[in-house]
Amino acid sequence: MKEKVLVGMSGGVDSSAAALILKEMGYEVAGVTLTLCDKDNSGDIADAKAVCERLGFSHTVLDLKQKFRSTVIANFISEYKDGRTPNPCVVCNRHIKFGAMLDSAVKLGYDKIATGHYAQVKKQENGRYGLFRGEDRSKDQSYVLYSLNQYQLSNLVLPLGVFSKQQVREKAQAAGLVSAQRPDSQDICFVPDGDYASFIEKTDGFVSEIGDYVDINGNILGKHKGVIRYTLGQRKGLGIALGKHAFVIEKDPVTNRVVLGDEEHLFKKQVYTEENNFIPFDSLKGEMEVTAKLRYRHTEQPAVIYPYKNGVMIEFKEPQRAPSAGQSAVFYDGDTVIGGGIIK
Repeated sequence: MKEKVLVGMSGGVDSSAAALILKEMGYEVAGVTLTLCDKDNSGDIADAKAVCERLGFSHTVLDLKQKFRSTVIANFISEYKDGRTPNPCVVCNRHIKFGAMLDSAVKLGYDKIATGHYAQVKKQENGRYGLFRGEDRSKDQSYVLYSLNQYQLSNLVLPLGVFSKQQVREKAQAAGLVSAQRPDSQDICFVPDGDYASFIEKTDGFVSEIGDYVDINGNILGKHKGVIRYTLGQRKGLGIALGKHAFVIEKDPVTNRVVLGDEEHLFKKQVYTEENNFIPFDSLKGEMEVTAKLRYRHTEQPAVIYPYKNGVMIEFKEPQRAPSAGQSAVFYDGDTVIGGGIIK
């Protein structure tokens, strides 16, 4: 019998092409579109349904708004209020796309789930499942999948991992899929305008109060508009003139202060992470040479990682700019994802 796979379909070209490729590979395919937030996604649903009809299999909609609010959005708001900069896609992948969606798929009798992520999952000789970069390095999304566990990886198919974005678009175009030329989404789905502070105020009722800009010695320089409105390393939009470039080098929600300084103050050689997840093995036992990324668009850099306190210390060979608490640090050995954790 054919393996049954449920494909998470956003209505975009990647997930549409993933469904097409899986059908060509011989799987028994069905599509599902997740409803996650209050944003109108009727257009996404319509496009995903049209693709499924075109390819000859069923499409359903799964309402996960309550789960999404209680996990992804709640974490996002809490982290920002505490002065950190979270990555909601990492949390969503762990708890929603490869958590709640997988649970639903299993209950409905599917053998696997699939998405349009550009990464690869392969079973290793020791029986563990490994996570690897996508062949198209410019589109590789392994960074946001580092937190997946062995159960999730063992039930996951990522058919786009061996294709380039151009090849994916060409396949979708040749198949006459409505999403073939649809542009990629760039925004956080629940904050499409990018105004995180307004979203938090509207959703949580939390208002980030005006406070002091200070220098590294604590001298008051002026007034900021609320701690959650700033990110580490930010230079533009500070609303203060100091006669030279100034950068946000620290945020303190307890004292309601934003520390400004020179860019050199942003560079760190050591970065500490907790809530770590490892893929080739259960836990890190000693020192390991890796390359590490501190955010999605960060170019990975050589480093050594080792157990430290309740987590992992990353020792970079060269200082790295603006490691931000709340973001994920992800470790690689060549194309292999070793794991990662949350920067503290």
